[in-house]
Amino acid sequence: MLIIDTLLIGGIRFVLDKLAAAVDTELNDDTALREQLLAAQMRVELGEMNEEEFVQLETDILARLREIRDRRQGSGATNLSPQDYKITGIDATFEGGHDHSER
Repeated sequence: MLIIDTLLIGGIRFVLDKLAAAVDTELNDDTALREQLLAAQMRVELGEMNEEEFVQLETDILARLREIRDRRQGSGATNLSPQDYKITGIDATFEGGHDHSER
């Protein structure tokens, strides 16, 4: 039973580490925002979007790009990598499936 618990916790930790790394990458990736800005510029040129809509979208995208730049250059909790933290515990419950009175 101890081996199964250890494997379960190890597996959960692995998944959570990968999830944290993916979130960090996504938060600091400005590629999608730059593509949105370029697409919006094209829509204005094609007449699919007016200048007011473009300015509003551009303002939002540029603010988000500044946030990403600040996170990259700044210090503090937003610059943590998976090596900077560790999982110290996890609460898990399991209900159903087995009757422990048969042992």
